[in-house]
Amino acid sequence: MQLSGKRAVVTGSNSGIGLGIARELARAGAAVVINSFTDSAEDHALAAEIAADTGSDVRYIQADMSKPADCRALIETAGGCDILINNAGIQHVAKIEEFPADKWDAIIAINLSSAFHTTAAALPGMYAAGWGRVINIASAHGLTASPYKAAYIAAKHGVVGLTKTTALEAAGKGITANAICPGYVLTPIVEKQIPDQMKTHGMDRETVIKQVMLARQPSGEFATVEQMGGTAVFLCSDAAAQITGTTISVDGGWTAL
Repeated sequence: MQLSGKRAVVTGSNSGIGLGIARELARAGAAVVINSFTDSAEDHALAAEIAADTGSDVRYIQADMSKPADCRALIETAGGCDILINNAGIQHVAKIEEFPADKWDAIIAINLSSAFHTTAAALPGMYAAGWGRVINIASAHGLTASPYKAAYIAAKHGVVGLTKTTALEAAGKGITANAICPGYVLTPIVEKQIPDQMKTHGMDRETVIKQVMLARQPSGEFATVEQMGGTAVFLCSDAAAQITGTTISVDGGWTAL
């Protein structure tokens, strides 16, 4: 329970990587706020389920990460935070010349600008406490590029740059800022893509995973949401107090190529 007494906010965390991180922070003893743009009974039940499983205080706060005011209000409603995990993100795939302007704007807003707004709202409290952890979920695509993902790649590169600036401004104040850069992670969204990929390529499940989905991931294996959570917990620990302004790749060797 190394994070007992710490408060964490995890954006975009009612599923996938964000949910995995929220669970691991709660297991480590942190009080956790999970978040998404919806506000359903299922969202609040999910928070209650994590609380029951971990014994930590877990609650759900609705906020639309495409809206700057909502981003800042999330931190205020949470009562500030010691640990901020900027995870919210969306994706769209298209050629640059065909990329819809509204999709570009939405991806930049949710994947990049939201991290700026939540960080700006959280830092004063961290400065006052003399301790804080800002962890931005970037991507292997924050360090490399692929075609047809212009907005996502631009946003994730921006997240890496924002992380470095946050680290420099907060240096010497007990606060670290780092970016986790996942490769392919086996989330419910990725799991749902597998049958379509099997049909498109005429391959069985194992072959489409190895030869199509994980073609750029040398380990040939998906990362897991639990591994993302474990990495986040480590970055919050005293052992990582001098790790700041950097990227931690959890990508099976993708960015080593």
